[in-house]
Amino acid sequence: MDYPLTLTFKIVALSPQLTVTNSSGETVCYVKQKLFKFKEAVEIFTDSTRTEKLCEIKADRIIDFSAQYNFIDNNGGGFGAVRRKGMRSIFKAHYEILDHETPEYEIHEESAWVKVMDSVLGEIPLLGMFTGYFFNPSYLISRISDGAAIVRISKQPAFWEGRFVLEQLSPIDDGDQLRIMLSTLMMTLLERRRG
Repeated sequence: MDYPLTLTFKIVALSPQLTVTNSSGETVCYVKQKLFKFKEAVEIFTDSTRTEKLCEIKADRIIDFSAQYNFIDNNGGGFGAVRRKGMRSIFKAHYEILDHETPEYEIHEESAWVKVMDSVLGEIPLLGMFTGYFFNPSYLISRISDGAAIVRISKQPAFWEGRFVLEQLSPIDDGDQLRIMLSTLMMTLLERRRG
């Protein structure tokens, strides 16, 4: 993949839709979250025409702090997952990226204070409309085995759309690139209401 990747979604939309572009501005994928599902279900397409589906992300349970979101290819086979770390995610977002059932990477929020300030100030009438422009969380994806940071995900200031940038910090194995991008997409959809 040609980093940095930019994830963009419109804030005012009936169902969450997300477009991923590379550094050249070419579309890498288009994401559409299904509405009115008891379990989270997300479809990933090659572009906004939605003619060719790449894969799906499906939750393993209805609502839970520790839900696991499985990556399913077009043949129905799983090739990884991202799992939210329940109680650890209350104050500071924390997820694990799995290769089948083995945790390989983790996503963690760099500063819990951004989450606290966004939550507190977001409840104040009128001021709450602007917290998304001033409080922008960032997350690190690191390898569990040695703690090396691989990717940084940063929310960019924007009023009418959500914009996140993925910067590659160190080399990523080809087999892990798709799993890392899909994990970032799912984490962004879950955390998008903040910042």
